[in-house]
Amino acid sequence: MQLPLAVQLPDDETFVSFYPGDNAQVVAAVKGAARAEGKRVLYLWGKGMSGRSHLLHSACALASERGAAAAYLPLKSREQMAPAMLEGMEKLALVCIDDVGAIAGDDAWERQVFDLYNRTLETRDGAHLIITAEAPPQQLGLVLPDLISRLDWGVTYQLQPLDDEGKLAALQLRAGLRGFMLPDDVGRFLLNRLSRDMRSLFEALDALDTASIAAQRKLTIPFVKQTLEL
Repeated sequence: MQLPLAVQLPDDETFVSFYPGDNAQVVAAVKGAARAEGKRVLYLWGKGMSGRSHLLHSACALASERGAAAAYLPLKSREQMAPAMLEGMEKLALVCIDDVGAIAGDDAWERQVFDLYNRTLETRDGAHLIITAEAPPQQLGLVLPDLISRLDWGVTYQLQPLDDEGKLAALQLRAGLRGFMLPDDVGRFLLNRLSRDMRSLFEALDALDTASIAAQRKLTIPFVKQTLEL
């Protein structure tokens, strides 16, 4: 796997740990791209903690498992990268560009993403390209008209947020993968008392797992209240 930054992709962010909710079609499309199948370019958008980065991490992991070269570029960290690094990436199997809206107004970056998009389509057997953002292309504040039209031209998916039952199922999936059970009543208590974004919920669940192992106790509402000081 080729990574542009000295970062380690999260081991626990794979397709196995992604609860799809109403996003089964999106997950299938991203899996296809990771397997060099389907449309060459995908644009995914979703507000807040909708799972965009998790899906890109999952795609890179799947590509790596099949021995394919992949690159993950988190553009919110573009200060640590140079726009020219995108040159030649169309020769990889998979390129994942996260948070393309972060480069809005940066002429060099916008131009390089536009050029990579074009080279990807022009290169025979070139990369599958997945681009994510928090909104549709026209709402990102991008300055380069050609880039906006390119992003708007391809296949676009909107990630649907999880409802409370979906969030509970996602928490229980994560708990099961970590080797413990999250009872329904405890999960609903967490949803009612904590921030509703999945990152915060997952962090709380991981803390509870560690605490329950240390205390040799099962997860109950009293134990959660004591551990999280709720």
